[in-house]
Amino acid sequence: MTQAFTDGILVLHRGKVVFERWFGVTGPETRHIAFSVTKSFVGTIAEMLLEEGRLDPATPVAHYLPELANSGFGDASVQQVMHMTTALDFSEDYADPNSGIGAYSAALGLTPRPDGYAGPTNLASYLPTISKAGEHGQGFTYRTPNTEVLAWLIARIEGKHFADILSERLWQPLGMLGDADLIVDQAGMAFAGGGLSLRLEDLARFGEAMRLGGVGVVSPRVVERIRRGGDPAHFDRSRYPQLPGWSYGSQWWHSHNNRGCFSARGIHGQTIWVDPEAEMTIARFASHPIAANGANDPLSLPAWEAMAHALKC
Repeated sequence: MTQAFTDGILVLHRGKVVFERWFGVTGPETRHIAFSVTKSFVGTIAEMLLEEGRLDPATPVAHYLPELANSGFGDASVQQVMHMTTALDFSEDYADPNSGIGAYSAALGLTPRPDGYAGPTNLASYLPTISKAGEHGQGFTYRTPNTEVLAWLIARIEGKHFADILSERLWQPLGMLGDADLIVDQAGMAFAGGGLSLRLEDLARFGEAMRLGGVGVVSPRVVERIRRGGDPAHFDRSRYPQLPGWSYGSQWWHSHNNRGCFSARGIHGQTIWVDPEAEMTIARFASHPIAANGANDPLSLPAWEAMAHALKC
């Protein structure tokens, strides 16, 4: 656990806590940032709107958000945004301060803006500046602005702030134990790509609800689509050699192993791991010094496998 820089971990088996550990200053009531695990909450709500017929996966983004008509997102379909198969001129290299993620973070206000900064100062002004680079739908490339567009689209359809939608559709119905925090930009738009902070037990509760088919909050058909995952052939073209055979779909990660495991993942080690066959859900907060999860996957993924094996024996 310490090698993965774990702050807290909770393992559920058949809905009961079988393992719980805390490290450092983190405890049961701590609200810890989930980073890109936030995306899986967004993707689940988008799938709920698809199920209700309020969102069409084949419709171009510009139909819902005309502000993006001239951007790289304009002619991308909703499904391409959900599965991150858009072709965008954007690099998500956390180690490169000059990458697209740096400009995105500056616009959002996550990182200090340099002296004399004259760029966008919120998401609504930044997202239209992202241009197209190739043809959409050719392969998976992980780009956080897709999630920002998806959450903006959800808010537009619902006519509410994304935080209120998250509360009404998932937080309250699932009976979460604590309040959550959601980072917003200076114009008040949610940082939906990674701004959610919550209790570890509530993170596990969300994963367990997905393991159990939605528990009457999320439609079983929505959960089935999420569990199905994306196209592994699209994923093969990405830069995740440590995840062979995986896919990305509806803002969730899918192992396509023989137990149907799927996951929500955030930088620095934030995790929901759902193993339907082992009847196991794992939630973890961490503070790994390296952002990309390739640094902790060689340790964490075998650990999840070992836990599943132990629980099945």
